[in-house]
Amino acid sequence: MRIWSLHPKYLDTKGLVALWRETLLAKNVLEGKTKGYKNHPQLTRFKNAENPLQCINQYLGGIYTESLIRGYHFNINKFSLQQQTLKLTVTLDQLEYEKQHLLRKLKIRDSLKYDRLFNEKNIEVHPLFKKVKGSIEAWEVVINK
Repeated sequence: MRIWSLHPKYLDTKGLVALWRETLLAKNVLEGKTKGYKNHPQLTRFKNAENPLQCINQYLGGIYTESLIRGYHFNINKFSLQQQTLKLTVTLDQLEYEKQHLLRKLKIRDSLKYDRLFNEKNIEVHPLFKKVKGSIEAWEVVINK
């Protein structure tokens, strides 16, 4: 499971669809509707939020918005639209780690997305997040490649 801090616009089609499915699974975990993935590290920041379900629904809203921009038809009934805007933080080093992780995937799957992300100097984050200084998040499972 990968719940990206990066803006979903950087994801290729396969990545965006996977993010949608995995975030819906994360929502089910937070709602207590599944037994799997309950302790997945990617859920930590949502579990630690003041209102985890509101945060995950807002996160899904960001993915849904990107799907509309691309002309996809994700099901809006799978999440609750949020009126109040929340912000979670994400560290700059976490963003750089995710950028490098995504670049490895895009190099194989989508050269155009790879080139755009590779040359991006000011990485945008998912609308739920706000950038802060800091090292890779404690919940991240770092893979050295």
